Amino acid sequence: MTAQFPVARPRRLRRTAPLRRMVAGTRLHPAELILPLFVKEGIAEPNPVSSMPGVLQHTRDSLRKAAHEAAEAGVGGLILFGIPAHKDARGSAADDPDGIVQVALADLAAEVGDALVLIADTCLDEYTDHGHCGLLTASGEVDNDATLERYAAAAVAQARAGAQVIAPSGMMDGQVAAIRAALDGDGFAEIPILAYSAKFASGYYGPFREAAECAPQFGDRNAYQQDPAGPIRESLREVELDLAEGADAVMVKPALAYLDVLRQIRDLVDVPVAAYQVSGEYAMVEAAAANGWIDRERVIMESLIAIRRAGADLILTYWATEIARRLA
Repeated sequence: MTAQFPVARPRRLRRTAPLRRMVAGTRLHPAELILPLFVKEGIAEPNPVSSMPGVLQHTRDSLRKAAHEAAEAGVGGLILFGIPAHKDARGSAADDPDGIVQVALADLAAEVGDALVLIADTCLDEYTDHGHCGLLTASGEVDNDATLERYAAAAVAQARAGAQVIAPSGMMDGQVAAIRAALDGDGFAEIPILAYSAKFASGYYGPFREAAECAPQFGDRNAYQQDPAGPIRESLREVELDLAEGADAVMVKPALAYLDVLRQIRDLVDVPVAAYQVSGEYAMVEAAAANGWIDRERVIMESLIAIRRAGADLILTYWATEIARRLA
């Protein structure tokens, strides 16, 4: 570049809204957005989540309505989390054919399965009475290898119910390989796996744990989720391992605090990369906006643009339907 001011004037291309729109380097599309939804067994009316204004624990009926609204707005997909009426140490509802997620998936597959990608979160924390993501040893530690069998069974149950993508989120070593083998063995070789490959032990998950009723009853998840202070190469290794085990796409969670990780993963791989704009990110914006401290709509869009610019092909966000309507 040789021209300098006053010949060079970068502001020329920012002068009007049409100019800015024409040269924008980062764009959002509704099909890139994925809506997380919660469905709870045994409730007659949807339950508002107090820490996430506008987010509900759905009944099967209200879940169908929310899914139809997302489809009509052009949202690309939804990811489903379930809260069973009964929890136990092994998370039996996770692979019960009559479990809440399985019956809800069947509902959605019949009604919106041609319009939305139906993604099933595959973990145990929502289903266990202790709130951890796997089976426990006698000493109270999460048993990695025993948990893999439960993940595999849950993934098969979800695929049989109508899930079109399986998304294992427990951060167990070998989880993608175990799920891939189980799906293939049950005739679901065509079902892709979206792996939560770089999932951090984050303070941003608090509101989600209210929504999914899955807070650990003791301890924390630091022994299996990634350390926020850990080296980025650990995240890259997790991604490489998941891809070697058969993952079709990978995810970074949370999003905004880990845009550097997202960028490096995007540069490393040639598969779709997703980022989860998690409950804490949502709750902070909603709380600040409710107090009049920020421009809500502007900040939501700015945060999504940042995630997209950092390299996300897909964004999981609780604002998916709202933003899809705005983009349309």
